Amino acid sequence: MTTTAWVAFENPQDLTLLFEGDKALFNQYGSLLLSAERHPHLKHDLAAQWHAWLVSDEGQQAIADYAVDGQQLFFPNAE
Repeated sequence: MTTTAWVAFENPQDLTLLFEGDKALFNQYGSLLLSAERHPHLKHDLAAQWHAWLVSDEGQQAIADYAVDGQQLFFPNAE
C-alpha cells in the first residue's frame, strides 16, 4: 500500500505503517498524449488541454496542494 493509499485508508484497525520512503517504492505518475493518427476517435483537443494544464505552474501547484488530513499526497515534478 502506498503512503497515499495509507492516508486515504483511514486505518480502521490501528495498523502500523512499517516501511516507507525507499526508492524501490517510488510510484511515478505520468501523462502522455496518444497519436491522433492511430486513435482518431479520441478527444485529442481535450486531452491536450488537460496535459498542458497538468504540467503548467498552476497544475503543478494544484498537485502539490492536494492533501488529506493536512498531509501532502503528491509531489509534482513535471519538466
